[in-house]
Amino acid sequence: MKSDLPKVLHQVGGRAMLDWVIATVQGAGVSRIVVVVGANTPALNEHVAKTLGAGAIAVQDRPQGTGHAVCAAEKALGDFDGDVIVPLR
Repeated sequence: MKSDLPKVLHQVGGRAMLDWVIATVQGAGVSRIVVVVGANTPALNEHVAKTLGAGAIAVQDRPQGTGHAVCAAEKALGDFDGDVIVPLR
């Protein structure tokens, strides 16, 4: 994709791809969603904060794989006690 817009914010069926994922997990009854974003992604950070709140953002300074992203999310989850779903792309 040749675009400055993060891939997950591109529109599909009239809404951002990320919003389809958020709606799906909310529909499945997930009550706490944390989105792991890369550093320097202001458009994505703004979108997630507007959609889910600022507490739903975990920043992964350098993308180093899924396990590293889970570690970033763990910090944002704090003392959360429950099941965690890690969608893979």
